[in-house]
Amino acid sequence: MGTSQTDMIREFDRLIRRDPGKRGLIDSESQFGPLCQDHLLQAAHAVQAGASQVVIITGFYVPGAPIPAAETDGPPGAVLLALILEACGIETLVVTDALCAPVLKATVDASGYSRSRLVVLDPDQPGWVESFFSRQKISHLISIERVGPSHTTDSWLSQASGRGADIGAFQQRVPEVHFDRCHNMRGEIIDSFTAPLHQLFERLSEFFPAAITIGIGDGGNEIGMGAITWEELDRRIASEFSGLIPCRIATDWNIVAGTSNWGAGALAAAVALLHDQTEVLFDWQRDEQLKVLEFMVQEAHAVDGITKQREPTVDGLPFLTYMQPWEGILSILTH
Repeated sequence: MGTSQTDMIREFDRLIRRDPGKRGLIDSESQFGPLCQDHLLQAAHAVQAGASQVVIITGFYVPGAPIPAAETDGPPGAVLLALILEACGIETLVVTDALCAPVLKATVDASGYSRSRLVVLDPDQPGWVESFFSRQKISHLISIERVGPSHTTDSWLSQASGRGADIGAFQQRVPEVHFDRCHNMRGEIIDSFTAPLHQLFERLSEFFPAAITIGIGDGGNEIGMGAITWEELDRRIASEFSGLIPCRIATDWNIVAGTSNWGAGALAAAVALLHDQTEVLFDWQRDEQLKVLEFMVQEAHAVDGITKQREPTVDGLPFLTYMQPWEGILSILTH
């Protein structure tokens, strides 16, 4: 990997590390330092080095919206990443659950990704993990804006080994009723609206011991954030429920961004750069991305995860603000 490529990917990383919504993780980096430094670079290199089949999991359901639906952060990034990987000669699947499926189907249709590569899993079916994995040849498993379960005493202890951390502080902040539960950023338990697709990450090594895992998130409650200690997330998340929110599921590489779509786009751009396929990125200018968001809202009632409104915005950001990191990446590639 040439130095110039490394420098460019680090610049992509810098562009997605902005927090206009003041969610906490990125906003806190000026005070506490960067989280998961160079994980974007390492994740891109890991995909470029040996990807044969990449499975991408996404979909975050918002039950409290006027018309409950999956949010606009996650699906567009997942499908964009899948399309770019396919252009680089890498086989992909996009995976979600039944509640998020309508928004994913609309995203796939609006983006030109094949419906046959969208898989809707039903964890109520016995042996669903074995059944899914038996049909795949996974080299990489990626989660984008997919909520995962919170910490337990056991997961806290496994993180804290040798660090002399204070278990009393954890137990005081996280009552047992909140152990191993999926939470939104308001600290509400949302397990009944979240199929346990995190089990694919927990059991991946049984079936594909060499597979690489990547998490992409923005709030701290997503699959992958277990790569960061509970204490670190607790002090950075801008919420009075910051102790309940951190997800315990770790990934090999964990990309932290201001919105998860930004993280997915940066990974897509980095892999395309390493494959010398950057021209495909320019198919996704402002107008094309807005059309996808508008179609998701129109066809499947997708909602903004912050405002809970049925509108073609992501995490409460004006569209032009939302597009800035991606347009910055394209500008770097142009020059």
